[in-house]
Amino acid sequence: MTTTGATFWDLVAWRAARSPDAPALIQGTESARHERRITFGALHRRAERVAAGLYGRGVRPGSRVVWQLPTRIETVLFSLALARIGAVQSPVVPLYRDHEVGQVLRRTRAAFFAVPGTWRGFDHTAMARRLAASLPAPPTVIEAYRALPDGNPDVLPPPPADADETRWIYWTSGTTAGPKGVLHTDRSLLAAGRCLAAALRIAPSDVGSMAFPYAHVAGPDYTVMLLRHGIPAVLLEHFALPGSLAAYRRHRVTLAGGSTAFYSLFLSEQRKLPPGRRLLPALRLLAGGGAPKPPSLHHEVVAELGCQLTHGYAMTEAPMVTMGDPHDSPEHLAGTDGRPPAEMEIRIAPDSGEIRLRGPAVCRGYLDEPSPFDADGFLPTGDLGRLTPTGHLVVTGRLKDIIIRKGENISAQEIEHLLHRHPDVADAAVIGLPDPERGERVCAVVEQPPEAGELTLPALCAFLRSQGLAPHKLPEQLEVLTALPRGATLRKVLKQELRERFGGAEGTGAQGTGV
Repeated sequence: MTTTGATFWDLVAWRAARSPDAPALIQGTESARHERRITFGALHRRAERVAAGLYGRGVRPGSRVVWQLPTRIETVLFSLALARIGAVQSPVVPLYRDHEVGQVLRRTRAAFFAVPGTWRGFDHTAMARRLAASLPAPPTVIEAYRALPDGNPDVLPPPPADADETRWIYWTSGTTAGPKGVLHTDRSLLAAGRCLAAALRIAPSDVGSMAFPYAHVAGPDYTVMLLRHGIPAVLLEHFALPGSLAAYRRHRVTLAGGSTAFYSLFLSEQRKLPPGRRLLPALRLLAGGGAPKPPSLHHEVVAELGCQLTHGYAMTEAPMVTMGDPHDSPEHLAGTDGRPPAEMEIRIAPDSGEIRLRGPAVCRGYLDEPSPFDADGFLPTGDLGRLTPTGHLVVTGRLKDIIIRKGENISAQEIEHLLHRHPDVADAAVIGLPDPERGERVCAVVEQPPEAGELTLPALCAFLRSQGLAPHKLPEQLEVLTALPRGATLRKVLKQELRERFGGAEGTGAQGTGV
C-alpha cells in the first residue's frame, strides 16, 4: 500500500481487508494463561465499535482528547478509535503526574481525558478529577483500561480524509521548563513508520515487541510498521527482566529494543547464563534510539547476545531520522547512528554544527508557538553532529539542556525551577551524567543559603514528589556546593564544569559535598 495521501485509519482498514485473520497484537505476560491476542480484522472491527462508543459520549472530529494509558491492546484500540473519528489525540506517558499532566490539559484545552483508573499503585482517576476541577473548562474523564466505550458503528460519520490535518500532539521536554506540544499529522507518522520498516528490513516471519510506553511517538511509528507488513507484536504493559523474558521466548520475538538502556538490560541477563546458551534464541535484531550508544556496547551485544544491533537517531519531532541498516559494516553500526531514508534531508549548520531536518516525517511545529523552521524549511534540532562521506550520521552532542534517561527526555530547567522552591536551596543546577545502565542519570547540584539545614537526597526527592514531579525525573545523585561555578560576565552556571567534576561519582543514591 502506498501511504501517500492515506490516513491512519485507511491503513488500518487496508490491513484488515488484506489479512483479517493474521495475529496483530499479543498482550505478553509471564504466564501463557493470562495472555490475550487480537487479529488485524478484529482490531479494525473493535476499534470502530470503540469509536462509536466515544462518539456517543460526545467525541467528534476535531475534539481534543488527552489520554494517559499503558501499553495494552485496549490502548491501541482507543487510539485507533480516535483516528477513526478524526479527533485530535494527545498521548501522555503514564509516568507523568499532576505537574506535567496539568500543563498538558491546560495547553491542549482538552475536552476529554482518558486514564487507566488505579494503575501500578497510583490513582490516575483521582488525579484526573483533581486536575479537571482546577480548569475553567473541565474535561470529561473516561476510564479506559479493561472496559472501553462501545457502540454501533452505523452512527459514525465518514472516516477523515485529509492526511495533512494535525491530529496528534505529542510532548517532549525540549529546552524549557514546560513540555512542548509537538504537532503531527497522519502523513508524518505514516512516513516515519514506513521508513522504520524499510530500515529494519522487515520479513514476513518477524515478530515485533513493544516494551516501551505506547504513549511515546514510537507507538504509532511501530504500529504503522506492523500494519504495512502484517506482522504481529508482543505488548508488555510493564517491562522488567527477567520476568518479561518468558513472553519473548514463548512467541519467538525476532525484533526487540527501545533504547540504550534496553540493550544493557538484555546484555546483563545474558551474562547470567552459561556460555553458549542464548538468552533469546529467536532474536535477530535489537533496534532503538533515544540515547547515545557507546561503540563498545554494540560489539558486546553482537558477540554475547548473538544478534544484530542497529541504533538510530530520532526525536519526538521526527520519529525516524536515521537508523543503522542490518547490512551495514560493523564499523558503521558501532560508530554511527545510521543513514537517513531517501526522503529525509539532513543539513549540518556550518556555523554551529547543529543537525537540521526536512522531510515528510518531520512534525508541523509546536502547539501555540511560532514556527521553528528556518528559511529553507529545515527544523533545527538542537543536536550537534556530522555526516560521514558514506552519508552516515554521527551525533556528537547537543545544544539543548536536556537529560536523556532510559530514552526519556527530562528538562533540567523544569527540575531546577522546582528545586528553587525548597527553603534550603539558594540555587541549583541539574545535569545529566553518563551512566552505563540509564544512558544518563539525573544529578542535582545545589547551593544552600547561610544557616540552612542538612540536605539529603531522600529528603530532596520527597520534596520534588510533593511538587508533583514524575518519579522517573527524580535526581539519583546530589552534590552540595558552597557556591556554584559561574562565568565571569553573565554569571551563568558553568554546567560543563559540573559534569566534568561529578561525572565519575556513584549513581543511585549517591550524595557528595563539595567546597
